[in-house]
Amino acid sequence: MGMGGGSTGGAVSEINVTPLIDVLLVLLIIFMVIVPVTPKGLDALVPQPPKKNQPDVPNDRTIVVEIQSNGAGEPAYKINETAFNKSALEPKLAEIFSARQEKVMFVKGDKDLDYSKVTEVIDFGHQAGVDNIGLMTPRVLAGQ
Repeated sequence: MGMGGGSTGGAVSEINVTPLIDVLLVLLIIFMVIVPVTPKGLDALVPQPPKKNQPDVPNDRTIVVEIQSNGAGEPAYKINETAFNKSALEPKLAEIFSARQEKVMFVKGDKDLDYSKVTEVIDFGHQAGVDNIGLMTPRVLAGQ
């Protein structure tokens, strides 16, 4: 007659959750330590609206190449409102950007212009050593 507790000595079908709780607590502590170390995000500068009292001063460092369509004929080319022939465009751009540190150019084309004319001007800019070329589009008003 032993003092047995009524157990038959067979397999127990209950899961021992004590080790699982220990692992869970260790993971919780690890994640609590890691989370404050992660970066919060990138710093960004928000553009500020211009002051109403300050007049607009045009930037003479900005180079804008404008292409104006002349119907079915050859388009007219301008660099900062100065007219140029197509053949003189690339040498003038090379002259402008040879002495500049910042090599940024903008291309503005008419809305009725074939895009191949714009790509020619972009190629002229690349041949002149321009690093960044931006495209200026005409303003489109809603409802048109």
